[in-house]
Amino acid sequence: MQQPTEGELAILSVLWRLGGATVREVNDRLNDDSDKPIGYTTTLKLMQLMADKGLVSRDTSSRSHVYTAIAGRERTQQGLLRRFVDATFGGSRTQLVLRALGESNATPDELAEIKRLIEELEKEENHA
Repeated sequence: MQQPTEGELAILSVLWRLGGATVREVNDRLNDDSDKPIGYTTTLKLMQLMADKGLVSRDTSSRSHVYTAIAGRERTQQGLLRRFVDATFGGSRTQLVLRALGESNATPDELAEIKRLIEELEKEENHA
């Protein structure tokens, strides 16, 4: 499955939130979330291309076609993150984490979650 473009990712985000939706519903949500208006025909064309790519499915049983995301949120995020880390940090997850934590003030809850995740990963590594 191909990785989505920025515009396709915005549409997938709407579909992940709503489940199935018509082009009009997706377009309305995109315009609610954006400062720059997006035309209906632009959204329609993108969604048709996404169906051709296998990112969404289209139910044509009613007059208004209902689109549903085929691309899973987690799998898509993993692919995009992998591509970002490779391109931006030379594949180094360490550099990504150091930059992310160095650029903002993590909350105590966020730090606790990060520590928990590290401990979980260490346990998995020791059992492998």
